[in-house]
Order: sequence, then structure tokens, then C-alpha cells
Amino acid sequence: MSISLSELLILGQGSDLASERGVSCAGELPPASDPHLVERAIAARAALGSRALILGHHYQRDEVIQFADITGDSFKLAQSAAAQSDAEFIFFCGVHFMAESADILTSSKQRVILPDLAAGCSMADMATANQVNQCWKDLERIGVASRTVPVTYMNSSAAIKSFTGEHGGTICTSSNAQKSLEWAFAKAEKVLFLPDQHLGRNTAVLSLGLSIDDCVVWNPWKPMGGLTEDQIKNAKMILWRGHCSVHGRFTRETVDEVRARIPGVNVIVHPECQHEVVLAADVVGSTEKIIQAVTSSPAGSKWAIGTELNLVSRLAQNNPDKEVVFLDKTVCYCSTMNRIDLPHLVWAMESIVSGHIVNEIKVDERVAKYSKLALEQMLAL
Repeated sequence: MSISLSELLILGQGSDLASERGVSCAGELPPASDPHLVERAIAARAALGSRALILGHHYQRDEVIQFADITGDSFKLAQSAAAQSDAEFIFFCGVHFMAESADILTSSKQRVILPDLAAGCSMADMATANQVNQCWKDLERIGVASRTVPVTYMNSSAAIKSFTGEHGGTICTSSNAQKSLEWAFAKAEKVLFLPDQHLGRNTAVLSLGLSIDDCVVWNPWKPMGGLTEDQIKNAKMILWRGHCSVHGRFTRETVDEVRARIPGVNVIVHPECQHEVVLAADVVGSTEKIIQAVTSSPAGSKWAIGTELNLVSRLAQNNPDKEVVFLDKTVCYCSTMNRIDLPHLVWAMESIVSGHIVNEIKVDERVAKYSKLALEQMLAL
């Protein structure tokens, strides 16, 4: 199959919000080497005043986090976006699906800005609306859809959140996945968990007491998800075949290696890691739980952390009385989170100061309607 040049997006030229690729800046972006960049950021932030709110995800660079009014994981930032009704402009320093959620949860008078539209999420891209709708049709055809509730991880597109809301489900984050699944199983006998198989499996087995055999993986690239009718009918957790490219890199071998290298080390990992990694760890928890565990630990304690490197580096800096290392010796940032840098943030703020709205994230009204139902159900848990 041939693709014409007109079908391709050249980096920095044009945008495609549906596929989370492209940036809209056309040469105004200040260079990273600009010695006055921090001064410009301070001036632009001061000029915006109370009209603006800057939300920063924990995985962001330090140069961006220093300007965040609120720092948190996806759950905390979703709550913050919903609670901040006075801010006219919300600069979301995270990735596309987070900015979509902020737009859904805020009022029509507020505008959500994503400093770089190329800040997407590979996990979110692993579940498309067409694929999920086909999955649901298959579940309906074999008679189990009526006994199934969708639970969708925050790391998903607005279209998938909309599907979830339309079918009576809820959104979850790693902070409240257990509560979300308990709520779902109180309503139905099965859960369709989207799109991260590892968070779904780890929560079901370690927090709810289900077995590995209660879980099946739905492969959207195969007919009927690559499963038999009996496998689907006998399963309690139907896990979508998705994963995080950062957390998925940690292995049992990396855990064994760090234990051999640092005697007495505590291994703490995010539940997006593979099941065998989670079983080998000492502590498993959300981003906020990881921060709390390390921060509250006694001086002299040793930690190997299996999550995004920006956060691990910041924890090491903020806890000089402890030994804090990245679980994998190979450096691995979240490449899309790192698309948000100080030049993009400065460009976005200065554009708004000059009266030019850039990179606004706007979710379709129908999609937003059902997505909001699912997000509000999450916030109510």
C-alpha cells in the first residue's frame, strides 16, 4: 500500500488531534538554549496571574515542574481540574488523554492548553474506538455483554472513556483501581478492563483475590480477541492487550540484578509493571504511593524504583539521606511526556498573553457527555 506525501504529517507542520501527532507551533518556539527562557516563563506566568492554572504530572521534566501550580498523578490532576472553576486557562503539562479529561471535567468557559500536541500516549493508542466497539459486539453475540461492566484506565482516549460511560462503566487510575473493580463486580460478574492488561491483572489478583485463571487477554488484532467462547464465558476479567512502554521494560531479571548489586534494597514498582515483576517487588503502588513510601521511609533506607525516570530522579534529589536508584540500569524516560518542555510551555503562555489561543484541547460534545459520566463515577468512588 502506498501513502502519498499529503497523508503524512511533517513534524512541526500541522496537527492531527485524533491520532495525537503533530504540533501547531510555526517557528515561534523559543530555543532550549535561550538564556532568558526562565525569565520569560516567570514573566508570562505573572502576566497571566489568576487567569491561568498550570497542572504538572509527576513524570514531567524539572524545568516544567518548577512552574506547576499543582503537581500530581493523573487522578489528583483530574480532581484538581474539576475543582478549579475560576481559572480561564488550564495549561496541562502531561499527555493528550489527560488534557482531554481536563476539558471534559471543566466548564465551557475554561480552555485547556496542551503545550505540545505531540505529547500522546502509546498505551492509549493501543485501544481504538472501532476495536473496542467490535469487542463489545462479540461479547453481545455470545451473550455476556449484559453481565459485563467496562472499567477503563485513565490512560485512554476520550472515545474509549465515552464508550465506558455509555455502557455503565467507570474510569480508574492506579490509585483507585481496587475501588473501581470492587464497584464493578458489585454490579456484574465480569469486567472488560481497558487498555492496560497489567494494571487490571495485578489489581484483580493481588487486591481482589482472583486467580490468574480468572483473567483472559483480548487481542484486538485477532477474531474474537483470539479467545474461545468458553474462555470468555469462564473469565471474570477480560483484559485488553495493552501496556505501558516504560513500565513494561522492567523484568524479573532487573529486580534480581538490583538486589544483588544493592544489599538490603527495597524494590517498589508501579502496578503497570508485568505480573512477575510485581510479585518480585517489596511494595507495589501508584505514583502517589511510591512518593509517600520513599519520602516517609527512615534515613539510610535504600530504594530501587520501577517507574518513570523523571520521578525517580526527583525523588533521589529530594531524599539525599536515602539511596534511591532507577530499577533498570538503562535510562528510560517516557518519550511522549518529555515532549512537554520549557520552550513549549513558554511559547504556549506567551501566545495566550498576546491573545492568541494555541493548542486548545476540545472534546466533541457527544463524546464528552458519556466520558463525563464515567469520569464523575470515578470521582464519586
